[in-house]
Amino acid sequence: MADERNFELQIITPDRVFWSGEAFMLELNTSEGEVGIYKRHIPMTMIIEPGILKIHKDGELLEAAVHAGFIEILQDKITVMAEIAEWPDEIDANRAHEAEQRALRRIQAHDPKIDISRAEIALRKALVRQKAAQLK
Repeated sequence: MADERNFELQIITPDRVFWSGEAFMLELNTSEGEVGIYKRHIPMTMIIEPGILKIHKDGELLEAAVHAGFIEILQDKITVMAEIAEWPDEIDANRAHEAEQRALRRIQAHDPKIDISRAEIALRKALVRQKAAQLK
């Protein structure tokens, strides 16, 4: 029998259904800050910021890197529409480190031709990937 405290969770990226199932709690970073969501949360939509998404289910914790997107929260269903979602074992830590170094060089170059906002986003994504890779 399903736990009455659980809600339906679906995490979708442009190229796959990343995860689908029941969860007890979801934690992630949003433009409003870090949030934790349970069943019967007030319905709302939020913007996802790069960070580690945590799915609490059946006494188990699943963690993944997410980089951008939206979350739709209904009382018994949550849908995450992410630009990118990656399990720790899908991440190449060396590549993430190299991306961090490239982003830092761009930011520190002070070149007016470089889009600093884009470099800062690349840096945040690289740092999230590195953090997630350590969860392996």
